[in-house]
Amino acid sequence: MIEAFRNAWKTPDLRNKLLFTFFIIVIYRVGGTVPAPFLDSAALASWFNQNDTGNIFSYLNVLSGGNFSKATIMALSVGPYINAQIIIQLLTYALPPLEQLSKEGGEGRKKLNKITKYTALGISLFQGWMYYRTMYNAGAVTFVGKTFERYFAEAIIVLVFTAGASLTIWLGDRINEKGIGNGISMLLFAGIIARIPTALINYFGYMRDGFKAGEMKNVILVPLIIIVEILMIAFIIFMNNAERRIPIQYAKRVVGRRQYGGQNTYIPIKIAMSGVLPIIFAMSFMSIPSTLELFIKPKAGSFYDKFLHWFSYTHPFYACLYFVLIIGFNYFYVSMSYNPVEIANQLRQNNGGVPGIRPGKPTSDYLNKILKKITLVGAVFLGLIAIFPIIFQVLTGLPISMAGTSILIVVSVALETARTLESQMMMRHHSGFLK
Repeated sequence: MIEAFRNAWKTPDLRNKLLFTFFIIVIYRVGGTVPAPFLDSAALASWFNQNDTGNIFSYLNVLSGGNFSKATIMALSVGPYINAQIIIQLLTYALPPLEQLSKEGGEGRKKLNKITKYTALGISLFQGWMYYRTMYNAGAVTFVGKTFERYFAEAIIVLVFTAGASLTIWLGDRINEKGIGNGISMLLFAGIIARIPTALINYFGYMRDGFKAGEMKNVILVPLIIIVEILMIAFIIFMNNAERRIPIQYAKRVVGRRQYGGQNTYIPIKIAMSGVLPIIFAMSFMSIPSTLELFIKPKAGSFYDKFLHWFSYTHPFYACLYFVLIIGFNYFYVSMSYNPVEIANQLRQNNGGVPGIRPGKPTSDYLNKILKKITLVGAVFLGLIAIFPIIFQVLTGLPISMAGTSILIVVSVALETARTLESQMMMRHHSGFLK
């Protein structure tokens, strides 16, 4: 991967694209330091430290690269757009008009992208208002005078958060047009990478406190956490590149004086084809009970209080249900994005087939059988990556600042960007047919 970036830097147009992408990321990060008006950042930070327990705000803080907990203009960041993409992608398989748009090529994708942006705008308004109400209840809003003044401050704060989310989408589009990689993924990648120095400072703080208190547990566990995270990166890279190759053979056919076909190739099926989306689905679902607790305070000993205790971040039930949901959402996403029947029909139309398997339904059944096994392996992999920080925190009492989900996002984006650079360099170095 480092070699790919080094070679890309030597190519003038790719170097310009890399510099442009870096410039957009700098603008995004600078926007993440500008505070929203009428807010007390110190009161908000205190409230967030007390309530950062696996609720919806913890999830949004991960997506924003820490901007959410600081209440900057980029607090919502890429969260609304990612949620809008997930919603529109699910509706594409449920609503025939959207499904038709997805099959119309470039023009259809442009219309779907426009619908996604409008959906993201609506989600931004709702999340901005929800964020304002939470800050208002926490006493972090400084402009709470008369009724008109309070509503004015509310409108300004919500519009600022919505404008920041819209600016994030616009910056991502600029990377798509003139930069390298997927724009939204690059901004998400930059936000998570920016949290690494803070994570290292926290780790060294644990070690310092351990030395002062005379406890060697933290002194031993902190290097262990770093080693575990490095091993986790290696494991994610291995699983991200892992694939099952199904052999395909095309029959020979003669057209005029020429012979076509007779080629042997394969269909690659990635182990972790769904990426981080099942974790995001499961995280959103699991954060609902703890988020409701922020607005509705249950009575001690009541049924709702006991129910919420089961959904606390460190409870075994939370980890087990989280793991099961990731497996379920992974099967759900793969079933929508990968159609064995359609692949079998395409193979039959092109005189291709799997050696030893009859065309048509036997081929689709064979592909479906393999897909179920691969999906299970990929789902277990995602589940282990997601619940490992929970198990580690329960056993040691130390939180992992860079959780498995963040590492998975960073590694996936880095590998995809490296592949994009390699493909573009290959096109530029191709000699062509005239040489």
